Amino acid sequence: MIYEATAYTPELLDRLQALLDQLTPAPILFTEEMLRAVIDDPSSHLYLYLHEEQVVGMTTLGIYYSPTGSKGWIEDVVVDDRVRGLGYGKALVEHVLTEAHRLGVRQLMLTSNPLRVAANRLYQAMGFEKRETNCYKMDIGL
Repeated sequence: MIYEATAYTPELLDRLQALLDQLTPAPILFTEEMLRAVIDDPSSHLYLYLHEEQVVGMTTLGIYYSPTGSKGWIEDVVVDDRVRGLGYGKALVEHVLTEAHRLGVRQLMLTSNPLRVAANRLYQAMGFEKRETNCYKMDIGL
């Protein structure tokens, strides 16, 4: 079952921290304030995959508007390594596609580390096109 997170609980914070620890080798400290900000922001939608009463996957849809139209970003797609390969990642992305359409998003984007071979295959199989563009990042120290 997939649902949107609408309320903070300490258990949810712990579970999401465990998933984030599997997403990237860089340490991410996900705090109560951060989770509350994601849940409370109307342009951010945190979707959770629940299996046997435990959150085993998550992703976020972020929506913004620019002169060229409404856009969405899929961020932080991660499924617990104990249940990978069972279709939960695909189900999460399909859910985001449905929600993005419902919310009027014109274009949906995501990035994925090239080392995440299975994830990259999944996105391409679902119709995402690899773009030849430069992606820049700057940490501004907030």
